[in-house]
Amino acid sequence: MKSHKYTITVRRTEDKDGNPTDGPAITFTATNHDELTEIVRRMQDAGLFPPDEAAAFAIGLKLFGETMLLHRDSALFTEMRPHFMDFMKKLKASLKDV
Repeated sequence: MKSHKYTITVRRTEDKDGNPTDGPAITFTATNHDELTEIVRRMQDAGLFPPDEAAAFAIGLKLFGETMLLHRDSALFTEMRPHFMDFMKKLKASLKDV
């Protein structure tokens, strides 16, 4: 399966009390069969969540879904797979006109 390749970096910029932090970043490479910037744009345009939350939701969901797809034979995902597929169908239907 052909995939787009992404470098993901997560860096904490504030602690839970709102104080600035300068901790280490987590950086990793991930692949996805979808073009993630387009997915994020569509989620943001849909207005379901504020823009940053829409981006976090879209990226998290797509990374999780791709991992589940790559490991579709894993017993870990057996019970969740049908529910995830139903959720994705519902989500895609709600974004159809965006």
